Amino acid sequence: MIAVAIDEAVDTIRNYVNDDTDGIDYPVLIDADHVLTELYAISNVPTVLLIDEDDNIVQPNWNAYASNTFTDFHGIDSERQLDAIRRWVRTGETMMSADEARGAVDDLTPDEETAKLHFRLATHLRNADDHDGAERNFAIACELAPHDWTIRRASMPLRGGNPFGEEFFELVAEHRAAGRPYHGVNHPGVDES
Repeated sequence: MIAVAIDEAVDTIRNYVNDDTDGIDYPVLIDADHVLTELYAISNVPTVLLIDEDDNIVQPNWNAYASNTFTDFHGIDSERQLDAIRRWVRTGETMMSADEARGAVDDLTPDEETAKLHFRLATHLRNADDHDGAERNFAIACELAPHDWTIRRASMPLRGGNPFGEEFFELVAEHRAAGRPYHGVNHPGVDES
């Protein structure tokens, strides 16, 4: 098992991973450039992909959580999700066939691709202290992909906002009103209501 943090806050992630109470005893990589969100068409975190030892995606991206702490927001029963992962690890049982897995997640739309590029450009401009250029590109990215949390929520702290503040709760409300869109597949434990 490998975790990848789609984040640039290395010290925060390091402190979280080194906290013995969380039980994280596997490698945690950092993808500050959000390359994986583009490569695997990820629009929300946490997202789980099951990739076998032959580099085949045996279960495409789906939303899964390690606990039920935020179930009110995402409507996912973590234990059913974790059971599905455990079954694959222990027995090789997957939630869909290889053929189903191959076509289960659509490619990013042109707007989503463009949004991810604007987001990447915005982070580059921010790191180069061009805050006006960064803000302009963050805004374009959020407009092009309004339900992509790897853009909308990820940009909040980068733009000086609070990722758990009022803007976050507005995003949650928009997401619910839009039917909780997710670029991936739904699996056991997802409340479809």
